Amino acid sequence: MSVQSAARRLTAPDIRAKKGGDPIVSLTAYHAHTARLIDPHVDFMLVGDSLGMVMHGMETTVPVTVDMMILQGQAVMRGSARALVVVDLPFGSYEGSPQQAFATASRVLKETGAGAVKLEGGRRMAETVRFLADRGVPVMGHVGLTPQAINTLGSFKALGRDEASAALILDDARSIADAGAFAMVLEAISEPLARQITEEVAPPTIGIGGSVACDGQILVLEDMLGLSDRVPRFVKKFAEIGPAIGAAVEAYASEVRGRSFPGPEHVYAPKKG
Repeated sequence: MSVQSAARRLTAPDIRAKKGGDPIVSLTAYHAHTARLIDPHVDFMLVGDSLGMVMHGMETTVPVTVDMMILQGQAVMRGSARALVVVDLPFGSYEGSPQQAFATASRVLKETGAGAVKLEGGRRMAETVRFLADRGVPVMGHVGLTPQAINTLGSFKALGRDEASAALILDDARSIADAGAFAMVLEAISEPLARQITEEVAPPTIGIGGSVACDGQILVLEDMLGLSDRVPRFVKKFAEIGPAIGAAVEAYASEVRGRSFPGPEHVYAPKKG
């Protein structure tokens, strides 16, 4: 006899069904404890390859490995119960062929228990998106600024701000929508373009430097909490946790050096008798 959990975890079809409805809320997550904190408030959490920069101090996401994504995906799944968990496929793990992408995606889903994967690229990845979707892998797309292509782009900058580049990004969005992506991230593109894509494609759009007209929004958790030194224009800091952590550690260090911590209430007395 099976026992059902009290709360059903959201799925890719649930997110797709939100197109044109209440805005979809999302944040990145890399740890069990932060996943637990944000789980009641978000519709999906992304285990982004941005963990390379946020957690490991890498300059770009390019060095991130599949093993790194799986390790943090497992942590996020353990820390959450309600939100859909989407895991990024890192650079070099899916671009070679649809078959390579399926091998990577199936391993990620099996070893993490996550409900979907995300990959970057538009028209050039449409065949891969279709290949995965046809084989039961829910795929979230990602167009506009694609951080894994930083060595080609040269820098992190907004795209689609002129007619020619906007047309290319619109074509990218249409291509992966037609290929079966259940949702797509629109990163660092002009506001009118993000609005147009949202109006034209069937899957919900998730903006990060896009438009309030997108079907949802995502930010890197550490950015919006004020834990990152430098953040893009599209980030709003909803808290300044960084200085609070610094103050707490300073107070701890002061008490340790002054021998006021640990106090009597923090140590164990011997048992009597």
